Amino acid sequence: MTFTVWHIIGACVIVAIFVAVIATLRTRHKDIKKVAYMMDALEDGELNFRFQDSSKFNRTLNRIRTIFEKQRQAHEQDSWTKLIRVLTHEIMNTVSPIASLSDALSKSMDETGHSELDMKAGLDTISDSSKNLIKFVETYRQLSGVAKPVRKALDLQDLIDSVIALNSEFAAGSGAVCKYRPEEENLMIYADEGQISQILINLIKNALQAGAKHIDISASMGKEDEVIVLVANDGVPIPPSAQEQIFIPFYTTKKEGSGIGLSLARQIMRQHNGSIDLVKSDISETIFELRFR
Repeated sequence: MTFTVWHIIGACVIVAIFVAVIATLRTRHKDIKKVAYMMDALEDGELNFRFQDSSKFNRTLNRIRTIFEKQRQAHEQDSWTKLIRVLTHEIMNTVSPIASLSDALSKSMDETGHSELDMKAGLDTISDSSKNLIKFVETYRQLSGVAKPVRKALDLQDLIDSVIALNSEFAAGSGAVCKYRPEEENLMIYADEGQISQILINLIKNALQAGAKHIDISASMGKEDEVIVLVANDGVPIPPSAQEQIFIPFYTTKKEGSGIGLSLARQIMRQHNGSIDLVKSDISETIFELRFR
């Protein structure tokens, strides 16, 4: 009788342990799915999710989400502040001379409508400044209205060869050489041909304007099956103080630059679920990295 009771107790313990293990495995499986979901959401920049505060694990995930949300808000606020500062600076630089010159022309006119100042020259200056302001606004519209990419399978060799050919005359005139050296053959990307060509053309143009004599483009497969394109040049490096700001709209270190090329490139790459970053820029070389996921 005692022997049977102990067998029953043992069997109950085994069943309880088995049930506990199954419940733990099911909970662990759910937790893994939650983490995977959260990682996908964070990669896509979507933070409008929240798990029920029914467990310590869920509360930890929600805290992580909150931390990312606060960081994103701080980053967005900082970006808007910089953008508004640049916009204000550019608009004031154009409007102030127009207002000042208009006022001077008005005050210089006598009752008969004659002026001691060169009226035509003044009006021409106002006209030119107004056109520049209109051009600036059009540039901003271009930046804020990036078209949705029309993707298709692209052979990277053909794409980059085409871009290099388009810039061959400009490069030759600058005494520069632009080459493509793929680390692997038959690399493909799924992207909008025109938009990606625009990015590469802009990077080559920037390199040539920086006095580069060698522009080397390479491509390889990353560890997570993403295609990585590196665009390197030996031109004048980007100043350290500017390296964190080059992707801000309208920020430029060039006198004739519009300051939208790299910010536009980043928008395009984000719409492709990819990225573009400055890897390094020193006296040896400047390297930009494009990742296609």
